[in-house]
Amino acid sequence: MILDTLARSGRYLALHPAFARAFEVLTTRNVAALEAGRHEIDGDRMYMSIDHREGLGREGARLEAHRRYLDIQLTLEGCEEIGWMPLDECRQAAGAFDRTKDLQLFSDSPRAWVAVPPGHFTIFFPEDAHAPLGGRGRLKKAIVKVASTEVLR
Repeated sequence: MILDTLARSGRYLALHPAFARAFEVLTTRNVAALEAGRHEIDGDRMYMSIDHREGLGREGARLEAHRRYLDIQLTLEGCEEIGWMPLDECRQAAGAFDRTKDLQLFSDSPRAWVAVPPGHFTIFFPEDAHAPLGGRGRLKKAIVKVASTEVLR
């Protein structure tokens, strides 16, 4: 997991071949003006979801993990809080992995919480279980879904 400001996103470009494009989209497009929903970037290799939702609070946020995609989650409005735990420490699966949604939910409690204010982003790799929407109030986020390097091969 990574937490940083969008202004410092350049230091992470070497971590994935598609990060340069992902951060270019987040820094050059007016993503805050986009409607909620899916926005294409590079087909199934990379796309962006815009979320306009009410935060669930820590008690309502659920750990999730992905196999096909990693997440770059940028807070646009509100103060997001996201829980984190290493995937290999999750013990309480809340159902089977959904291949169509690339989603596995867990009932475990996150090990740590991070505040993600506007202009800050997190990167969650497939090894990171994360519990988004742990903040309170109205949240607006951009989530860039980037196919993991294993999928790109």
